[in-house]
Amino acid sequence: METSAHPYWPRALALPGYVAGARPGWQCAGAVAAAAAALLALGWALGGAGGVAKGGTKGVAKRSPAQRLVLGWFLLCAGIHGVLEGYFSLRHRELPADTGLLADVCEHRPRQLKGGWGRWVMSDDFTVAMETVTAWAWGPLSFLTFLALLRHHPARYVLQLIVSLGQLYGDILYFATEARAGWTHSDPRPLYFWGYFVGLNGLWVLVPTLLLLDACHQLATAQRGHDRPRHKSH
Repeated sequence: METSAHPYWPRALALPGYVAGARPGWQCAGAVAAAAAALLALGWALGGAGGVAKGGTKGVAKRSPAQRLVLGWFLLCAGIHGVLEGYFSLRHRELPADTGLLADVCEHRPRQLKGGWGRWVMSDDFTVAMETVTAWAWGPLSFLTFLALLRHHPARYVLQLIVSLGQLYGDILYFATEARAGWTHSDPRPLYFWGYFVGLNGLWVLVPTLLLLDACHQLATAQRGHDRPRHKSH
């Protein structure tokens, strides 16, 4: 099987059987961007109506723009976690030599989203374990959270808290693991390191943190109302 020099870091990383993807990076990035925009738009559109609460109760208050964006966010996360990371968790050993569409997208993902991150293509134990948990736990739970928020299910903020905490924990572990290794698996060029590795991955620190705080606030408010003394009517 033909091999070629790979674009990942560290540059001396051995990837036996590596075959360059058949599609240019801009096509893969464009496909991911288009799919992400479609999922965000779908979540936004579905959140446009006030909705119907669990049990068929109508007249639910109209959602704010922020709440509609949250719907799009969880639908986007369900797609990324379930499709891309799910594919990686099943095919990580074959990925360096795979030239299929999803393989090409996954091949370019560490170069854009991960900033040339070599751990993605070397089947690093931590990366495989973390991506597998992300794919098969946070992927389906992200979709359940989307449905719960859409239907105003009573458990919606519990799900939002669980998923956001899991995403935040995983992303912090990514950064911490790479920091302890001296950032040797990341492209040091400013655009790739700060723009792709830190910037894009930072979204999964910033947004889950905000959603985690929101869920805590909503649950605390509900508990406060539940604990408030009730006056008996005579």
